[in-house]
Amino acid sequence: MTNSLLRILTISSVLLATPIKALAAEGTVTFEMLKPETALTAAQAALERCRDEGFQATIAVVDRFGGVQVVLRDQLASPRTVRTAIGKARTAVGFRTNTTELVSVTDYGQPASGLRHLPGVVMVGGGVIIEAAGSLVGGIGVSGAPGGDMDDLCAFAGIDAIEDELEF
Repeated sequence: MTNSLLRILTISSVLLATPIKALAAEGTVTFEMLKPETALTAAQAALERCRDEGFQATIAVVDRFGGVQVVLRDQLASPRTVRTAIGKARTAVGFRTNTTELVSVTDYGQPASGLRHLPGVVMVGGGVIIEAAGSLVGGIGVSGAPGGDMDDLCAFAGIDAIEDELEF
């Protein structure tokens, strides 16, 4: 009985002294994701910026895999802006590039123009990736402003609002 107890204590002390990462399986990965509260803060800041500019818009924040975390539609924003904002955020995350940068490279006649025909892809400005310490953590999509550049303006305001929370 004493030997068993001594063995258990020895094994326990070794396990407690071993760093957690050393116990992780070699076949797994770790990654950062936005907390729901952080996603909400970004969406609210983007919506506020759109309102300040006089735009009725929808803001969508997705996680690094394109899963929807937050959608805010202003009271007079068109219902179609919901799907568009989600599509922009998912497109940015899926291609790991802001949608404004994808517009010209996927334009008709360009070698990558076929990407525009993929299901759910929205190749217009307003989808912006959210990064933390160089790692993709999500995306924000804005729809409802009078152009992609104005949608971008609102999206970047959302990211600016959470920038301090993303530095680690």
